[in-house]
Amino acid sequence: MRFVLIAVLALSVVGCTRWSMNHHLNNAYSAYDRGNCEQVMLELSKVERASQARPYVWPEVSMMRAQCLERQKMFIDAAQTYQFIIASYPQSEYAYRARARLETLQSLGHYPTRSAAAVRPTRF
Repeated sequence: MRFVLIAVLALSVVGCTRWSMNHHLNNAYSAYDRGNCEQVMLELSKVERASQARPYVWPEVSMMRAQCLERQKMFIDAAQTYQFIIASYPQSEYAYRARARLETLQSLGHYPTRSAAAVRPTRF
């Protein structure tokens, strides 16, 4: 009987962590839809704390963080986050989306292309 009780308690704790992570991720998406990037960042921090054993959610969290940075006109930070996604999760759908966002930032002039950055002279 104790084994059953322990098993039920263990499964409920695991389920609660996953529910909590999903709850915060849903809250982050809702806040993003409302344009509240401060709340998005807070919710994403909570997701990261709950997802230590669930690395499959990390690229999604990084992607949302980059989109908020872009929305806040922090284009360099957003681009670096997109590059992190591409380097860390190259086979994920988020890497594909990050490449597309980088191309968009470059075409809008918010992020220099690599060739333009290499040509730029440095002044001292």
